[in-house]
Amino acid sequence: MPIVHLADRSLVSVSGADAEHLLQNILTTDLDKLGEGEARPGALLTPQGKILFDFLVSRDGSGGFRLDCRADVTDDFIRRLMLYRLRAKAEISKPDQSFVSVSWQGDSSASQDDSSELPQGAASVRDARFAGVPAVHRIYSTEAPGASDPPWHDLRIANGIAESGPDYALGDAFPHDVLLDQSGGVGFTKGCYVGQEVVSRMQHRGTARRRVLLVAAHKALPESGTELLAGGRAIGTLGSVAGTRGLAIARIDRVKDALDAGQEITAGGVPVSLAIPGWAKFTFPQDQPAAGDS
Repeated sequence: MPIVHLADRSLVSVSGADAEHLLQNILTTDLDKLGEGEARPGALLTPQGKILFDFLVSRDGSGGFRLDCRADVTDDFIRRLMLYRLRAKAEISKPDQSFVSVSWQGDSSASQDDSSELPQGAASVRDARFAGVPAVHRIYSTEAPGASDPPWHDLRIANGIAESGPDYALGDAFPHDVLLDQSGGVGFTKGCYVGQEVVSRMQHRGTARRRVLLVAAHKALPESGTELLAGGRAIGTLGSVAGTRGLAIARIDRVKDALDAGQEITAGGVPVSLAIPGWAKFTFPQDQPAAGDS
């Protein structure tokens, strides 16, 4: 399939003798489990466990790392990483003329290098957020191949892949809210990192209540940010939208209550149905949850 250029993405490069040690101690991703040729999701958190920056991290083939993040927050991300560098032997920078693109195809056995449109000298890594078919690859190059294309937006929504900006605001969500605990974006056995105590407590106590859900309707959904309502009570917020399909971050306990009571769930007056992404391992609560938000 043709390569789609993601104009809203940028790269941060972290290299040097202490690069892996530095990142392993501050990011949610377990770099010990990060293989060559793959990109895993992750986040840099506040000490209170909220997501400050989200990204995809991959090895650059020379001992360093690429952090694929939102272009509009790249400089802020670099400044934050620099605060943690201290005396570590690590270089943190934004590569000159770096472009982020994406490609996918229905046959998961196809080689990541099959596309004849791959730019000269480009690196291709598998996006580990997408399991099985379609096989999705991030392309990093010094020239911009292809053009922005809505099918990428549709593919992300169909697979329940939430990203900051269209789906949630930075500083306003925990990793569990956006399924980083489900997609390999959090290392629960790797030891300490910024915000680790809060995230581990949510995991071990099973207190995560806000979750990304798939949204479907029989007519066009309203704009991102519209509240989901059931019985006059807010149960979540609509995120990315593509026609009659979308994503939402919702209180799964309240969704379950609405379903059990036979209440209609709406977004801006449009009746919707909600479902858990097929790859996710969480379920709707089976018993009445404790009061309070996560």
